[in-house]
Amino acid sequence: MADNPLAGAGYLIRGLKLIGKPGLRPFVLIPLLVNILVFSLLIWLGIDQFEGLMDRFLPSDESWLAWLRWLLWPLFAIAILLIVFFSFTVIANLIASPFNGLLAEKVELYLGGRLPQQTGGLTQLMKDILPSILSELRKLIYFAIRALPLLILFLIPGLNIFAPILWLAFSAWFLALEYGDYPMANHGLAFKEQHRRLKQVRLSAMAFGGGLTLMMMVPILNFVAMPAAVAGATVFWRERLRNISA
Repeated sequence: MADNPLAGAGYLIRGLKLIGKPGLRPFVLIPLLVNILVFSLLIWLGIDQFEGLMDRFLPSDESWLAWLRWLLWPLFAIAILLIVFFSFTVIANLIASPFNGLLAEKVELYLGGRLPQQTGGLTQLMKDILPSILSELRKLIYFAIRALPLLILFLIPGLNIFAPILWLAFSAWFLALEYGDYPMANHGLAFKEQHRRLKQVRLSAMAFGGGLTLMMMVPILNFVAMPAAVAGATVFWRERLRNISA
């Protein structure tokens, strides 16, 4: 299969359909509750702080770039929302990571896949908690090293015009890495190997992450974004990523 952006976005849609299946609903519950809690807090914070953040980053009326304010407002609004969304998404995934791994496992079994031999049940879930959290922390380091220069770019007059576009591209890529981890980690693939495989299908991965970015910004849909992304990434793994040779 070619590196197809439409297929990448399609995996997310298929994941959204999968989480409504009767056999998977119980495993969706905890990721869903975590996402609702985190996004509710995010919405409250956004209403309280949004205007202040926009005034801080956009050119002032006295600036020589004041004429660009109306043009930059939509880009900066999207970028600020994405930065805040990302911060809360990292927190949500850190909390829900063991349950996301379990959901990825159940989706794969539902689709007829096989997993390495495990004890299963609550015992396996408890064993997975520490590795899952450590995996999230590794992704957080990867995120921070690349996100900080982009955040600094927002503060540099003139260059900050490009910051929202670069942030959109980075957010799509990182979300593909974030959720691709769950099914691949279930098969013992380390982060370096996960990264290598996703690079082989970068357009599909970016489309998957870009679609998820949009979903996270749509009310109601953003509540189910996490479990839908886990399920969609599992389909992505089964149909494309697992067939990429070492």
